[in-house]
Amino acid sequence: MAEILIIGGGVAGLSAGIYAQLSGHHATVCERQAVAGGNLTGWQRGEYHIDNCIHWLTGTNPKTALYQMWTELGALGNVDVHQPSTLYTYEDEGIRLSLHFELEKMEEELLSISPEDEKEIKSFIKAIKAVQTFKKLSGNDQKRNTFLSGLQAVPRLYRYFKMSTGELAMRFKSPYIQGFITSMLGKDFAALALLIVFATFCGGNGGIPVGSSLAMAKRMTTRFLNLGGTLMLGKEATEISEGETGAQIVEFSDGTMLTADYVVIATEPNVAFEKLLGLAMPAAMEKHYKNPKMPRFSSIQCAFACKTDNLPFRSDFIFKLPKNEQEILKTENLIIREFSHEKRFAPKGETIIQSLTFCDEKTCREFIELRKNTVKYRAKKREFASLIQNAIERKFPQLDGKLRLIDVWTPATYHRYTNAEIGSYMAFLLPSKTIPKKLDNLVKGKPRVILASQWLQAPGGLPIAAQVGKDAILRINKKEKRRKI
Repeated sequence: MAEILIIGGGVAGLSAGIYAQLSGHHATVCERQAVAGGNLTGWQRGEYHIDNCIHWLTGTNPKTALYQMWTELGALGNVDVHQPSTLYTYEDEGIRLSLHFELEKMEEELLSISPEDEKEIKSFIKAIKAVQTFKKLSGNDQKRNTFLSGLQAVPRLYRYFKMSTGELAMRFKSPYIQGFITSMLGKDFAALALLIVFATFCGGNGGIPVGSSLAMAKRMTTRFLNLGGTLMLGKEATEISEGETGAQIVEFSDGTMLTADYVVIATEPNVAFEKLLGLAMPAAMEKHYKNPKMPRFSSIQCAFACKTDNLPFRSDFIFKLPKNEQEILKTENLIIREFSHEKRFAPKGETIIQSLTFCDEKTCREFIELRKNTVKYRAKKREFASLIQNAIERKFPQLDGKLRLIDVWTPATYHRYTNAEIGSYMAFLLPSKTIPKKLDNLVKGKPRVILASQWLQAPGGLPIAAQVGKDAILRINKKEKRRKI
């Protein structure tokens, strides 16, 4: 049995801790915040609960391997899952298009909007179904041989592999379909990644666990503790060194030290290398950081208390902003979502509406710098919130007077909470013509230090975070010559 010290109690860290306990080791997870979960979190503002993370959770279809992993981690299993009828709806000039759970319904809607795009629409729908032949993505009950079906799908999917979402959009004549294609992930994301999102959701593999982010984090934490793991909260690591016997020594901001046979670092890469190890970032990871085709991003988000749960939209709703607001908010579209399915998030008869506007690395750094001036930072947040509230009420006049701002968070918030360099909550944008390879989780010259970070594979996210946590323990098991998990 090995003693494993895990730095960082987000999804990757909790995953590593759970799989360490399942492998017969003892794991201690050290988390600098007062609650485990990392970005998988939420918080209260009076009577209202704000959710930070899950727009959809890949792996909610019980037929998939990912569902099995989430169940092992305590995230799913005996948990109700909300399955929205649409993942998102895009509107421009009164025309609405939705990513429907029923793929045939979406096809009918696209054809009704633009009959002249029939050939491209049918090709797009066939490509989504081709993705669904890979059982691990959709979990559909395939009667044919999955491997053979996958091979047959490759030629059709290769066409989309070469395209960005912007290039895919321009294959359609309809400006409304163009907007629909690019509204959620933007114009620079891999078109194949968009197909995977569509296929996943329509395959019943992208639902929302009841209670959403914080509830899921708490279930994973409980699973870890019930397996005998040790959780230390408010425990910030400051340095990792090696003792004479090869034991790993971790120093903490409170002046204490802990020793272990192995250390798993489940933090942002800049924290892992620059702060904890005092090393330069590995060349392969540095290459990603410097690749202009794989930029990092974050977002500015607002939460509003809404004095009605009878809303004029459902799930995520995306609409184009006027040019003057695009320039200020630095985004073409505004994404809003509602939480009427979560009855405990607001008092009876009310709900929460949250907005999201993506921002690039330059804007992220501007917010982080601006936060040093509290007065200017708060003024900028109020300006953004006011513009967004006005945009929502203009789009939906029936909500005028029913919205009240309860919180605003920015890249500076994520920077403060997770130490992410630019406030990113996912890794890199995934461009076209890219197969996202997983980087090595070993640290050169540090055989007993293992990485477990979503940054090891673009685009990051919850499933990748869970998998890299498991991978870290598989690596330790191999070193310890123990059976696989």
